[in-house]
Amino acid sequence: MDVRRARERYRGGDPAAGIDTRHAFSFGPHYDPDNLGFGAVIACNEERLAPGAGFGEHPHSHTEIVTWVVEGELTHRDSTGRETVIRPGDVQRLSAASGVRHVERNAGSTPLTFLQMWLTPLAPGGDPYYEVVPGLADSTPYALPEAGATLHVRRPAAGERAAVPDAPYVYAHVVRGGIRLDGEELGPGDAARITDAEDVEAVAVSPTAELLLWEMHPA
Repeated sequence: MDVRRARERYRGGDPAAGIDTRHAFSFGPHYDPDNLGFGAVIACNEERLAPGAGFGEHPHSHTEIVTWVVEGELTHRDSTGRETVIRPGDVQRLSAASGVRHVERNAGSTPLTFLQMWLTPLAPGGDPYYEVVPGLADSTPYALPEAGATLHVRRPAAGERAAVPDAPYVYAHVVRGGIRLDGEELGPGDAARITDAEDVEAVAVSPTAELLLWEMHPA
């Protein structure tokens, strides 16, 4: 298990424009050939947008983009014609496929924090696809077969165990609260990269905890 702390993330964004970004993997000007991805995950970005701030229209291709809002509301618009508002607990997925453009912004009056995770598809190409699953429950995994991955959300109470899937690769990210993962304490923004996960123990060490787990089975 390889633990990466929140303070170790690459800092980016544009403070003058109300944008603060923190990257878990090699990203943009923060090129690191030893940190290009883990399993199918090639990006895990914490994005903070002030009211009115956002990212102008920009392209993506051959990438599965999954977004999880921590607080606030994210307004999304893309070249497939979709325009939606994503709230905490919702899962947003944009399959960029052969190419898509989108805009992301904080159109609300309060600060926005969201987590955006990029995964490499098993096969390139295809048509762009978009969906939102509102209020993903702890017991409902979100399957992403295009990347050989499944997203699990865990919200254990203090002292409760959170199930960690057995898999060749598991990427764990603590959204809020504290989690003891296989004996290692993790706080908000901390992550763990687990190879050949089997019988890994995760226990909440705070009254309110939220943990995202990517279970990955490469083809």
